[in-house]
Amino acid sequence: MSSLFTEELQRIINSFIIVIILFTISYIITSIIFPSTEKKITKFERFVFIWLIWDALIHLILEGSFVILSLISTVEESKGILAELWQEYGKADSRWLHSDPTILSVEIPTFIFCGPLSLYIIYLIIINHSTRHYWQMILCTCEIYGCWITFCPEWITGNKGLDTENLMYFWIYLLVSCLYAV
Repeated sequence: MSSLFTEELQRIINSFIIVIILFTISYIITSIIFPSTEKKITKFERFVFIWLIWDALIHLILEGSFVILSLISTVEESKGILAELWQEYGKADSRWLHSDPTILSVEIPTFIFCGPLSLYIIYLIIINHSTRHYWQMILCTCEIYGCWITFCPEWITGNKGLDTENLMYFWIYLLVSCLYAV
C-alpha cells in the first residue's frame, strides 16, 4: 500500500471523526440538559436540540475555521487538522481550496450569524420560549438559502469546481451537505 494512499485514507478518516465527535458532543450536551428520564421535551424536540447544537458547532468550529483560513491565506496552503478537513472537502468542490469569493460571501455571514443564532435558539428551547419557532424558521431559511447560493452558481456555470464523477465526493460530501441544510 502506497504512503500516498494511506495518507489519503487517514485524511478521510480524520474528517469523519471530527464530524462524529461534534455530533457526539451535541448528543452528550442534550443528554445532560434533558436527561432521558425527564419528559420535558418530545423525541422530536430532542432531535431538534441535538441538531441545533451540532449546527452551532459546525458553523462556529468547522465553517469558522474555513473563514479564518481563507482570509489569512487559502485552505490549500494551510496546515492543521481542520485545514486537512477542508482540503479533503475541496476535492469534491475545488472552490473551497482557493478562497472563492462566492463561497466566502456565504460562509462569513453563516459563521457570524447562523452559529450564534443556533445557540440563541438552544437557549430559547431551554427556557421554553415560544419565539424559538420564529427563530428556527429564520435559521432554516438561512441554511437552505446558503446551500442554494453555494451550489447554484456552480451548477449554472457547468460544475467547473465540482467533482460529480467521483461517487464518494458527489454523494457523500456534496449531497450530504445539502441534506444537512434541509
